[in-house]
Formats: sequence, structure tokens, C-alpha cells
Amino acid sequence: MRAQSSATAAPPIAVTAPRDRRGFGTLQAALGVIAFSLTFPATAWGLEGFGPWSLVAVRSVLAALIAGGCLLALRVPPPARKHWPGLAVVGAGVVLGFPMLTTLALQTSTTAHAAVVVGLLPLTTALLSALRVGSRPSRTFWVAALAGAAAVLAFTAQQSGGALTTADLYLFGALLVCAAGYTEGGRLARVMPGWQVIGWALVLCLPLTLPVAAVALTAEPVRLTAHSVTGLLWVAAGSQFLGLIVWYRGMAAIGIPKASQLQLAQPLLTLVWSVLLLNEHLTVAAPLTAAAVLVCIAVTQRARG
Repeated sequence: MRAQSSATAAPPIAVTAPRDRRGFGTLQAALGVIAFSLTFPATAWGLEGFGPWSLVAVRSVLAALIAGGCLLALRVPPPARKHWPGLAVVGAGVVLGFPMLTTLALQTSTTAHAAVVVGLLPLTTALLSALRVGSRPSRTFWVAALAGAAAVLAFTAQQSGGALTTADLYLFGALLVCAAGYTEGGRLARVMPGWQVIGWALVLCLPLTLPVAAVALTAEPVRLTAHSVTGLLWVAAGSQFLGLIVWYRGMAAIGIPKASQLQLAQPLLTLVWSVLLLNEHLTVAAPLTAAAVLVCIAVTQRARG
């Protein structure tokens, strides 16, 4: 009887652990979204005292120094040679491409308009994930994802008056390179800790970002203020390193498509921070859009691939 009782008691333990892991993975991915939602307002603050090239290069250098220090302190061995191409994709998309393109866009675009790229990012990441790692989400997942993306796009278009700006090419380019970096980073986070994925990607880019930072700081004017310094420190430590650590760990735990759909809430969070930190105005459409997005997120989290 005891043997039978033991045998019947084992399955719940095996089932409970993955559910706990998925719940913790969802929490980590959500923390990453919160960190990313502050990126555009922090970038706007940073642009008050730094040029676009200086801001992007210096933030990458600072993040690389933090990551490199952690890797050295913990004596983490370099990744296997087969992982370096993937890390190069992460570096090109997340460390270099997305920060540079969005920073250039924010010179002529409001944070509300720039949120369009974030609204499309979950769907683009899910599409690239299906092509790259062979994930096949269900039809319900895709319907909910498309509905959420449409709601976010409609809201951000209404916020910006529905007019296209010269920054749109930068934003759509940023969308593609970031989705590629997220997809490759989520794949690598299954075989190495998420913080090491972004850490090695940052270190890999250091030979490029360090000389660019030196040149840009001499070519562009620098005005140190509380806003510019705070914005720089956040995009370097928060968005570029800490946020990506929990984001990649979350993607590894719950899957790239489902984690990417949590980012549907990011444009709305960004707009809230824009009101609080940049004194931008928020329309009454925000609560309605937030409710629609939360419903879509709930559906995508429950849909089975």
C-alpha cells in the first residue's frame, strides 16, 4: 500500500514544479517589461544632455563594464564557440541596433509615437520565433496576439494624431533588429543563464562601442544635469542589463511567443511614465486600451502551442 501510495503521490510533484517555474518565469518577463517601459522616457531625459551617438555608445560601455565585472567576479568561462554567432545577433539587435535607431527616432518623435514599435514588437518576435526555433503557437494565440497588437497600434496612432513622421523608418528598423535579438537571446537562455547571454553580448560589442563613445563625446556637446545623468544610468544599468537579464530568463521559462505578448502592456506603461516624467498628456482612451490589452495577454498566456 505504501508503495502504491508513493507511486500515486509522485505525479503531483512532477506537475507542480513546472507550473511554479512558469509562474516565476512570467513574473521575470513582466519585470523586464516594466524595466523596458522606462527606456523611452529615460532616453528622452538622456538626450537633454547628450547627443544621440554619445548616449547610445556610453550606455553600452557602462552596461558592458557592469556585465564584464560580474562575469569576472564569478569566473564565468566563455561560451562555447557555437554560441558566439547567436550572441553576435543579440549584440547587433539589442545592444546596438535598437538603442541607436530608437534614440535617433526620439530626436523628432514623441515617446507616444515611438511606442508604435513596442506595440508591434511582440507579434514580430513571435513570428521570428516561429521561423527560427520552430515554435508553433495555436490559432487562438495568433488571434489574441493580432487583436492586442491592433489595439496598441490604434491607441498609439490616436496619441500621435495618426500621422507618419520621418522617424518611422528608424522605428520599423528598430522593431526588426530587436525582435531578432530577442528571439536569439531567448533561444540561448535555454542553454546558459539569461544574464550571461546579455553579459557576453555586451562584452562582445565593447571593442566597437568604446572607441565610438570616445569619438562621440568629443564631437557632440555634453551637458550634465540631473535628468541627463539619471536617464543615462537607467538605460545603461536598467534597460540594457538588469531588464534584459530577467527578460531572457522569463523567455526561457515560458517560451518566446508567450513572453513576447507580455510586451503588449509596454506601450501603455511607457505612456504612463511619459505623463509622470515628461509631462505629456494622456487621453481617456488609455483605460479602454489597457483593458483590451490585458484581455489579450490573458488569452495568449492560456493558449497552448
